[in-house]
Amino acid sequence: MSPTAVLVSCAELPSGDGDDDAVVPALSSLGFSVSWAPWDSAYDFASADAVILRATWDYASRRPEFLSWCESVPSLFNPAAVVRWNTDKSYLVELLDAGVAVVPTSLVVPGSPASFPSSEFVVKPAVGAGSRGAARFAAGVDASAHVAALHAEGHAALIQPYQSSVDTSGELALVYLGGIYSHAFSKGAMLGSEMDSSGLYLSEELAPASPPADAVALAEDVLDAASALLGILRAELLYARVDLVRGADGKPLLLELELTEPSLGFRQADPSAAVRFASAVRQQLA
Repeated sequence: MSPTAVLVSCAELPSGDGDDDAVVPALSSLGFSVSWAPWDSAYDFASADAVILRATWDYASRRPEFLSWCESVPSLFNPAAVVRWNTDKSYLVELLDAGVAVVPTSLVVPGSPASFPSSEFVVKPAVGAGSRGAARFAAGVDASAHVAALHAEGHAALIQPYQSSVDTSGELALVYLGGIYSHAFSKGAMLGSEMDSSGLYLSEELAPASPPADAVALAEDVLDAASALLGILRAELLYARVDLVRGADGKPLLLELELTEPSLGFRQADPSAAVRFASAVRQQLA
């Protein structure tokens, strides 16, 4: 009997946004019976051999419910403990404390006062996806009202100095499958971009990329540090996307580590990337 793999989405995008289209035949070619299902649907997720989070992009407004569902699924990739840690961006502070080169980040929990950088900066919710709730402010602006609005919604706020390199070179996303580097792609600036028609994510300008050595070295450090904090092996992560920007000194910095439901850029990758993904799924089951 073929092993079953279900790609998990949300009601607004039941079959994802198209980036994973190549994954379905790749999984099928390696013996899987494949289907899509929204995470809050009636699908029997406990019966599947591999439940793979791919487009659950409505989780931010329903995180407690989503985490409860994740913990109910026996064969979830990435696992529920990883999802809980990664869906709260305060993990950036943990990685910063672990010595990783992260964009300077301060966490402001509800009830605490905020202080703002002397340069241009960004305020974003600790729980959020697709840059929803993120705002960019000029140097010297008091963004307390935006912080208070995030607090009123029940979110802690992250404050980061804006990295101007995003305006010229965007972000670099490095994708790892089963803990091993697979491919990379570039992303244009998202702040100020138009929201997709689904209302769940901002449209991005993406292109294939060849990461320079210093970016790969940082991405490796990020995965090692995150795995240590989670108490797992890198190979236990079915997928990871490491989003980097260049700091004022030209060195790479971690902007975000995506371990829950990131687009993996298969449309910007070589055709064998989807097969590498399918092979990594088999590795997890083994």
